[in-house]
Amino acid sequence: MDLTDFHYYEPSKGHGLRHNPFNAIVAPRPIGWISSRNATGQLNLAPYSFFNAFLYDPPIIGFSSISWKDTVKNVSETREFVWNLVTMDLGERMNVTAAPLDHGVSEFEAAGLTPIPGRHVAVPRVGESRAAMECKVTEVSQLTNARGEKVEGWFVLGEVVAVYIDKSLIEDGVYNTALARPILRAGRGGDYLEVRTENMFEMTRPPGSSKPEFHGT
Repeated sequence: MDLTDFHYYEPSKGHGLRHNPFNAIVAPRPIGWISSRNATGQLNLAPYSFFNAFLYDPPIIGFSSISWKDTVKNVSETREFVWNLVTMDLGERMNVTAAPLDHGVSEFEAAGLTPIPGRHVAVPRVGESRAAMECKVTEVSQLTNARGEKVEGWFVLGEVVAVYIDKSLIEDGVYNTALARPILRAGRGGDYLEVRTENMFEMTRPPGSSKPEFHGT
């Protein structure tokens, strides 16, 4: 690799490529398939590619939206949401829920999905999803740029208060990520990756590291 031959750009001045490389470089990314409801009880289900886990104790997950969409409005009103795992067999139905539907039309119905009532939140999970997390909202904030100016983006964090896992995905007391065949966003217009057993590998963590994840020093 030539250490000096790099495509360089400053986002504020444009990237000069056919497609913005930002979300293709930061990839793959887990999919935040978020179910929510508004104050009157209307349900919404939408996928977000800017999603991840942020803390162990208490467990906190979050997602961001590039505009004030129904999901952000809903979670701001009710302070609850559910994250649902997107797997290979649910990919097409997840894609259906990304489409703008007429007001009052349920994404659950449009995608042929089963809403299962929550135990600790008044938001249903996707019954066909092999893992789900009920969440209580801890923060909804509008993002700002480096100059402190507000931008068209909102960040939502939620504490996980309940977790559902398909028992067939647990082997010897350990959740097997690859068995579920989760799919992840990989940039460009519609690129995805599937997690498979043959694509996984293990690395020995440095001495003194108590957890397998990277937490910095």
